[in-house]
Amino acid sequence: MTRPYAPLDHASIAVGDLAASAAFYDAALAPLGLARAKAVAGAIGYGPGHPVFWIVARGPKGRAKPGLGLHFCFGARTRAEVDAFHSTALASGGRDNGAPGLRPEYHPDYYGAFVIDPDGYKLGAVCRSPE
Repeated sequence: MTRPYAPLDHASIAVGDLAASAAFYDAALAPLGLARAKAVAGAIGYGPGHPVFWIVARGPKGRAKPGLGLHFCFGARTRAEVDAFHSTALASGGRDNGAPGLRPEYHPDYYGAFVIDPDGYKLGAVCRSPE
């Protein structure tokens, strides 16, 4: 099966504890329809079938780390999925970085929520459909 074209094929982040991060992402991404799609030594890929988001065990000192401007936002089909992402992420060790709600300064129908994962990465979920 040929994968459809997407402007962003996949992204990966380095994490300090692969097992702990996997437990967080297994829970936090499930409400958005993303699950483990592939696992290889030192890395786990999540997707709706094929991996679009990877967590990779951080290498030796000086390798990739969370940054202040780095942010990943996952698409949600409904506002309920955004709410579930936020509550599940918090229950799984994430920290709140913006409760679910409309953010009309971004777009009139931008309904988003934001968390910080156990490694300090900023994550979000957004639904752009009016409800």
